[in-house]
Amino acid sequence: MTKKIRLKISQRLYKKKNRRNTNGLSRNCRFCQNTDQHSLIDYKNATFLKSFLTERGKILPSRISGVCCKHQRSLSKEIRKSRTFALLPYCAQFFQ
Repeated sequence: MTKKIRLKISQRLYKKKNRRNTNGLSRNCRFCQNTDQHSLIDYKNATFLKSFLTERGKILPSRISGVCCKHQRSLSKEIRKSRTFALLPYCAQFFQ
C-alpha cells in the first residue's frame, strides 16, 4: 500500500481562503426587508432610479448596490423602460 502524500498549503493561500470564508457582514437587500420600498421600483420614479446609475449613466451591479438578483432584474428593467420614455439618460451629458 502506498502512503498518501498530503500537500502543505502555503501561508498566503491559507490567509486568502480564510478571508473568503469569513466575509463578516452579510448584505441584505433593502427591498426584501421593506415592502414599502418595493413599490418605489417604477419607471416613473426617475429620481429614485437615478441612485442606481453611475455618473456615466451605467446601471450599478448588484454587488455594489447591495440588491438581490430578483430585485436587480426588476430595477434594470424599469431603468431601461424609463430610458425609452426619456426620463433617464442613456449616457452621460458632455459639457463643453
